[in-house]
Amino acid sequence: MTLRALCRLDDIPDGGAKGFGPPTGGFTGLFAVRQGDEMFVYVNSCPHIGVPLDWSPDRFLTADGSRIICATHGAEFAIADGVCLRGPCFGERLEAVIIEIKDGVVLVPEDAGL
Repeated sequence: MTLRALCRLDDIPDGGAKGFGPPTGGFTGLFAVRQGDEMFVYVNSCPHIGVPLDWSPDRFLTADGSRIICATHGAEFAIADGVCLRGPCFGERLEAVIIEIKDGVVLVPEDAGL
């Protein structure tokens, strides 16, 4: 599997999130949420109707930072596994992206988020 660099772990503050547009003109892109030394990366698409989750750039989390939120429907998702805990897609999941972290760089599959 060919990997590409998404960002450095330090590019996202602990407890923060950041969106990344598609690398080659695709539609969905990705977003990452950092919790300590862990990074969770998902495709930026709500499982309910496929809209991007952020209401403005890099705004993916609830006000208290405890969950991922969809700006369109208010659906809330667990950060660690992407399961919808509240909203119209209850029980469904965000599409997780397998990552590797090497020397502080977050790597994702080349085709992730296309």
